[in-house]
Amino acid sequence: MNVLGLSSYPVEAAGTRYRLAQFVGPLAERGITLTLRPFLDSAAFEVLYQRRALPSTVLALIKSGVRRLKDIWLLSQTDALLVQREAMLFGPPLIEWLAVKVFRRPMVLDLDDATYVPYTSPTYGKLGQALKWFSKTDDLIRWARLVTCGNRAIAEYAESKGATTRIIPTVVDTDVFVPRPHGSGGPVMLGWIGTHSTFPYLQAIFPVLQDLAKTHRFKLKIVGAGVAEVNIPGVEVENLEWKLEREVADFQSFDIGLYPIDPSLYAEKWAAGKSGFKAIQYMAVGVPYVAAPVGAAAEIGEAGVTHFHATTNDEWLRALELLLSDPELRTTMGAAGRSHVVKHYSLADQADKLAGALRAASGERKAS
Repeated sequence: MNVLGLSSYPVEAAGTRYRLAQFVGPLAERGITLTLRPFLDSAAFEVLYQRRALPSTVLALIKSGVRRLKDIWLLSQTDALLVQREAMLFGPPLIEWLAVKVFRRPMVLDLDDATYVPYTSPTYGKLGQALKWFSKTDDLIRWARLVTCGNRAIAEYAESKGATTRIIPTVVDTDVFVPRPHGSGGPVMLGWIGTHSTFPYLQAIFPVLQDLAKTHRFKLKIVGAGVAEVNIPGVEVENLEWKLEREVADFQSFDIGLYPIDPSLYAEKWAAGKSGFKAIQYMAVGVPYVAAPVGAAAEIGEAGVTHFHATTNDEWLRALELLLSDPELRTTMGAAGRSHVVKHYSLADQADKLAGALRAASGERKAS
């Protein structure tokens, strides 16, 4: 079975890397050849959210659009189309319409975020909102034979539009994301990895970290914030750019993971659609964490065993104080998290689900 996989972003984006690229090998073992074609290349993605690079970004988008039009001819050699979010980063769903309506290929739509919720880009503002074409997702849901969803909230939305859905959480390869021994010397490392768009979530708990530093010694490691400097009075901060080759090592370097989500910062439904992937990454490397119980993060793991939940600043402070002051608790919770991910979120199990979804879509086409 041949499947054409279209994504907006290259493998540097988590959605492409963990929803498509890491399944190429496992799907091949299950008799499915997945050909991955990202819209943006790595160079264009690197500067996409830098306003100073707007001229080169515009040129890159045009070139990407031309390349994507050429991908249409690959449809004649495929049994099904797998679209991760959208085939093109802007504009109406032209490619998907041609695939479904002209080439008559069954489409599986993969949603790991609530892309149907309009929001204002922190980089491009209303210009980005106009180009994004948020109604596109509803069209894709209607055209898809099946929608694979990162969590229950997204599945419920797709089903409300009449779609057949399957929930496939975003996972990691637990042979790659493995725990690493932590030394006893030096301050405890609190850590967060994200993007420029999720950094405001972390900023929302800066007052907590500032209060925490008055009574506890720790270091805060921030990866991927997209800002040159981060200053929190009294807190030692290590602020790094995100690098693909360092991703696993960065997670392994944490003693305690931070997973704040503030629904008030963006559209509340957008936050509810978050798939809780960071929680799975923390647990895979044996790191206990504190999370806001929003979206799938409220359901992943076992609160009090693998991690703590916190909503208010007081709850964040108490949970972090407990983990900072008890090394044995950190070790126990980290081990519980690792066991939980291996048992409930294995890559092989999710590959089985994805293979089943693709075969179901292709089988419906052949049957009709």
